[in-house]
Amino acid sequence: MSTMNKNAKIYIAGHRGLVGSALVRNLQTKGYSNLLHRTHAELDLTHQTTTEAFFAQEKPDYVFLAAAKVGGIHANNEYPAEFIRDNLAIQTNIIHAAWQNKVKRLLFLGSSCIYPKLAPQPMKEEYLLTGPLEPTNRPYALAKIAGIEMCWSYNRQYGTQFLAAMPTNLYGPGDNYHPENSHVIPALIRKFHEAKQENSPTVTVWGTGTPRREFLYSEDMADACVFLMNLPDEKYVSLLGCDEAKASEFRPPVVNIGVGEDVTIKELAEAIKQVIGYSGEIEFDATKPDGTPRKLMDVGRLHALGWTDKVSFADGIDKAYQGFCAKEKVLQRI
Repeated sequence: MSTMNKNAKIYIAGHRGLVGSALVRNLQTKGYSNLLHRTHAELDLTHQTTTEAFFAQEKPDYVFLAAAKVGGIHANNEYPAEFIRDNLAIQTNIIHAAWQNKVKRLLFLGSSCIYPKLAPQPMKEEYLLTGPLEPTNRPYALAKIAGIEMCWSYNRQYGTQFLAAMPTNLYGPGDNYHPENSHVIPALIRKFHEAKQENSPTVTVWGTGTPRREFLYSEDMADACVFLMNLPDEKYVSLLGCDEAKASEFRPPVVNIGVGEDVTIKELAEAIKQVIGYSGEIEFDATKPDGTPRKLMDVGRLHALGWTDKVSFADGIDKAYQGFCAKEKVLQRI
């Protein structure tokens, strides 16, 4: 079967998160009616026996592995042990159980931070493992690299069809707006919104403002993932990596998902300031870490397959702010 049947049993691990919730919405919109998901309270994916029991009982046909412990620079710095431990456990349990229960296809969601800190730009899939990682998120990145290698190893040894998708920086509906543990767009949206509400004269942004980042709206990311899982067999199989011992080339089972364009953090802050209508000044705290100087994805492989993004940066920021305001109103009523 080259594409997912509309009645296929599809498990979305991490369905409440930014990535997972976007996947659920996209699948539902496309008419998929047999979606499996469990909350953390219902199924702790860090526990091997309970994860394997779930797979044995439900027997999903397809798996989107979006469950992960995620966060921004602050969270990665504060909780490195949890970031490597929990992510290794979750992905190891799911990938192994997927093989045990003959899952047809699995899509493992990673992150652009798998690439070296000083990788050539834009970053091609084959730049994986070619240099040192950014120290601030190395535990998370190493966990994700291990997940890629696990997919690759199971494909070689067992003939599985496990693919890894590496989205660039994501934002959108269901984002985490925690004041300390969120990623840069939701963190700045919250900062500028509160500064406007409080008539604060300045907003302080971490770092120098010079690093460049690429941003992808989460609904576009989900659409790309479902597109990949629906590829005809010959195209999909060609993405699953090769055996270096036989092919004499380094071709991991990875596809970048992004827009192929980036902005500086300063430009990002200015765009969010404008959308929110904040009239104060922006200050940059150069004592705080910048992270990787630039992270721009090479999306040539995905574009060649026939997929491109649909939501522009300006529209995406506007949609994200509308979503934040709606979320705030709900919280205020509780």
